[in-house]
Amino acid sequence: MKPFLLSDALRAMGGQYFGDEAALGRTITRVTSDSRDAGEGALFVAFKGNRVDGHCFMAACIEKGAVACVTEREPAEGERPAIMVDASLRAVGALAAWHRSRFHIPVIGITGSVGKTTTKEMVAAVLGERFNTHKTQKNFNNELGVPRTLLGLDDGHEAAVVEMGISDFGEMRRLTNMVRPTIAVFSVIGDAHLEFLGDRPGVLRAKGEIFEGMDESGLAVLNGDDPLLAACRPNMRRVLYGQGERCDVRAENVRNLGEDGIALTIRHAGGAFEARIPAFGSHMIYAALAAAAVGLELGLTDGEIARGIAHYQTVGDRARVLHANGITVVSDCYNANPNSCRAALDSLAALGGRRVCVLGDMLELGEQTAALHSAVGAYAAGLGIEKIVACGPLAAHIADGAKAAGGDAVYFPDKAALLAELDGIICPGDSVLVKASHSMAFEQIVEALTKTE
Repeated sequence: MKPFLLSDALRAMGGQYFGDEAALGRTITRVTSDSRDAGEGALFVAFKGNRVDGHCFMAACIEKGAVACVTEREPAEGERPAIMVDASLRAVGALAAWHRSRFHIPVIGITGSVGKTTTKEMVAAVLGERFNTHKTQKNFNNELGVPRTLLGLDDGHEAAVVEMGISDFGEMRRLTNMVRPTIAVFSVIGDAHLEFLGDRPGVLRAKGEIFEGMDESGLAVLNGDDPLLAACRPNMRRVLYGQGERCDVRAENVRNLGEDGIALTIRHAGGAFEARIPAFGSHMIYAALAAAAVGLELGLTDGEIARGIAHYQTVGDRARVLHANGITVVSDCYNANPNSCRAALDSLAALGGRRVCVLGDMLELGEQTAALHSAVGAYAAGLGIEKIVACGPLAAHIADGAKAAGGDAVYFPDKAALLAELDGIICPGDSVLVKASHSMAFEQIVEALTKTE
């Protein structure tokens, strides 16, 4: 992080200062909400969590040498220096926005209903071939995670890639006021967070708030194969990417190599080049194309873009391919919505052996929950997936949809029931996809499939 003074933090966040005026001249080298990391040079931000209240640790942080604390209540003598604010979350957001304003570099904001983290990693991999690129770690993409990313910027960074995730109206506006992206990348508009956003046009309206905080000289990089995004006309230049003819950056001659990834030709206005994506899943094509579009905008050569795509590495439990006990397991347990499930099923269909999908509940789908689960089951059956295993209260609709479409489906109300029967369902030689919303903890199913005696 590029250091700043406590007086800078006070001006950026506002609030009421408690402490010695001389302390305002002290230098802050990091901002943290983890009291274990709040020693010399730290600004400790106290949050009230569901289980732990950070305000209880302020005195200990000051004793360890923290420069100051940010608090929502008046600090005691031993908890000073401190800045008292109305809301710690808003205050740290304001600080992050001020810190972002200190940098005049390309900042790429990544959003969409599915594939944000994959796209973020791919864009960062490509830009890393030319620039010292800062990026969101893991999936810290919300109103707490985005400030953490922005506050990590320092003078050595030449570009930044920031993942921006929302679930309700107004959130993207607040995130954009911090990030101020110069380029906005949209992955896809899908059936996610419908409980709050209503429908796909609602999803686009909520995510489209990003354009309100961008300069007209900015660039929108949009998935041209998504009908809503293809029709989107923001008040700035736009580039469409995808596999359709109308796309400015498009994939041609796509060769699915199964577990070995995907080979393709990427064509753009200036020519075409060959690329190899070292990751499983047909959805990776779109991440590579988005990254190519950003790279071209920022002056990278075809060779640099191809090398960056080749250097992409999968993050976390997203389409991770494992081999154990004579079976191939695709662990995709990080999250799930209807779009990501269909993409994962498409990729499973390209694998060898008997294809088995183990699918669980998809959350926050609102009034369309039953219909969207049923549609995923029907989609799996239509692809010819030989065995469809549904697990969880909502997943009963997956099994119903699969059976209605002629698929071989079996249903279990919970993981315990499934785990008790798992050995009788999965056979050597099978290719097995495991996917559900993160709260379903389907990692336990992956562990059961891959454990060795």
